[in-house]
Amino acid sequence: MAAPPLVTLREALVTFGGRPVFQDIAVGLGRGERVCLVGRNGGGKSTLLKALAGIVALDAGERFCQPGARIAYMPQEPVFAPGQNAGDFMARSLSAIAGEAPHHRVEAALDEAGIAPDRILAELSGGEARRVTLAAALGGDPDILLLDEPTNHLDIAAVEALEERLGAHTAGLLIISHDRAFLKRLSRRTLWLDRGRLREHDRGYEDFEAWSEAVLEIEAAERARADKRIESETLWLRQGISARRRRNQGRLRRLYYMRAERAQRQSLRLATLGTVEAKSGGRIVAELENVAKEFPGESEPKTILDGFSTRIVRGDRIGIIGANGVGKSTLLGIITGSQAPDSGVVRHGTNLEIAFFDQRRAILDPELTLWQTLAGGGDTVLVQGQQRHVTSYLKDFLFDDSQFRARVSTLSGGERNRLLLAQVLARPSNLLVLDEPTNDLDIETLDLLEEVLSDYDGTLLLVSHDRDFLDRLVTSVIAMEGDGVVDEYVGGYSDYLRQRSPRTTKPSPKPAARPAAPPLPSPVRGQRLSWKEKRELEDLPPRIAALEAEKSVLEKSLADPDMYARDRSSFEKASARLGVAVAELASAEERWLLLAERAEKAGTA
Repeated sequence: MAAPPLVTLREALVTFGGRPVFQDIAVGLGRGERVCLVGRNGGGKSTLLKALAGIVALDAGERFCQPGARIAYMPQEPVFAPGQNAGDFMARSLSAIAGEAPHHRVEAALDEAGIAPDRILAELSGGEARRVTLAAALGGDPDILLLDEPTNHLDIAAVEALEERLGAHTAGLLIISHDRAFLKRLSRRTLWLDRGRLREHDRGYEDFEAWSEAVLEIEAAERARADKRIESETLWLRQGISARRRRNQGRLRRLYYMRAERAQRQSLRLATLGTVEAKSGGRIVAELENVAKEFPGESEPKTILDGFSTRIVRGDRIGIIGANGVGKSTLLGIITGSQAPDSGVVRHGTNLEIAFFDQRRAILDPELTLWQTLAGGGDTVLVQGQQRHVTSYLKDFLFDDSQFRARVSTLSGGERNRLLLAQVLARPSNLLVLDEPTNDLDIETLDLLEEVLSDYDGTLLLVSHDRDFLDRLVTSVIAMEGDGVVDEYVGGYSDYLRQRSPRTTKPSPKPAARPAAPPLPSPVRGQRLSWKEKRELEDLPPRIAALEAEKSVLEKSLADPDMYARDRSSFEKASARLGVAVAELASAEERWLLLAERAEKAGTA
């Protein structure tokens, strides 16, 4: 039984510039609940969170909060007072939540954040600012936690630690996040803010795609029955969600083949490195041989790389992971040639055309419009060598007509990331370098970005803390563990977790070189299917085909504008069955993909 709500909104309406951000919203949150809030960037998710926190006033409706309930809100982009230090901020934040801020609690929260009390907040990095605001939200022992993109700027270890902390917390939890792995682990209920309307599902984010697809299929059928034109936004959503699994099946199969090829080349490279001289042209993008790099430290040098070797060829998709400050940007610089190593050999291929995505978004001019950013004073933009009208290209990145002439300064963080991606991906390139591209993006935009990158013909270097995104895209992972320990693992992040071995010793000091690693286990190895699973794998394709045929027949029937008036009972049965068929089809497709992947792995074991 759900806990009684401690904070609720009833018939809530918020407008911006006379236009409703959302209306007729009814939602409540009780202690111990685990809820995620999803929806498109700019759709009002952050505003809804602020309304629940009591920060944004409602234009209509009411907000109720149980007397004495402690509500903690963490904003997506914290704004600190000029000159404010961490100790003062923490004391004020804890007092706002708990009504008091004992000195020991302030110290404990700052210690958890790893920030000294005299640090000036304006000088903190993005990750440090995020740790401070999270510690402030958690340190007041709240009954309700409202978290807006809590994983932004956090490395994977910090995200996993946060998952553990939130999973053990007794407060009611409402999260906005683009990190699908984070949402799948923590959420037990899903709120979907879609075109100003709030939909609710009593299961976590893991079930979101199947549920949302069923909702949009039924909505499309109802619109067709009423002989109304389906809104372009709804059409994009429905097509995007319903086609995503079928598109992803082919892309994932291609990715598995690429990982297997990478494993074979990796084993060969490890066996022959140092005896074969790489050619500067051809397929080689970059080759690093026994590369070392360090920077001066307070007491001793900080080792970034210590005898690291790798070979990157055209078409590889390399994920780079590691804690904040471990040297990921330095490694990118060495691979792309913008930084030199202290020792070792770096070879680059010829005719490299590099496009770079910088998470700081420094190249965006806030005073320019979106139109000017992409097309200057013209009407077209050159996209990978092809002329595109700027409006069409902006729509590809989910901007609407009202935003084309708006200044960049009016965009949200996620919208700025979308614009920067549009600018970077338009440039002709054969080496695409993305440094934390997923920050602030909504899940729909992540799906769009995943599709674009999956179809990219060049080489991809991706720095990311998004585990699900890495699993879907990369052929290998370069893991920077610290103290110069850097290893490469074939596959995605999940493969890295399975393959890595715990490091208990620091690598040998220079000039002794680290010994060559043993051949990496191939990601194509797997457990063989049981007899029952083999039969299931054989039976699934005809079942999927039958469900697709049934879905098509139901959609055709429901599209008849006279069916409802002619036979209301049949219409309602068909509508209900369509929702079930869509969910069964999604489940069958996912089961087939899982079994087919395992069969493929077992076939090469």
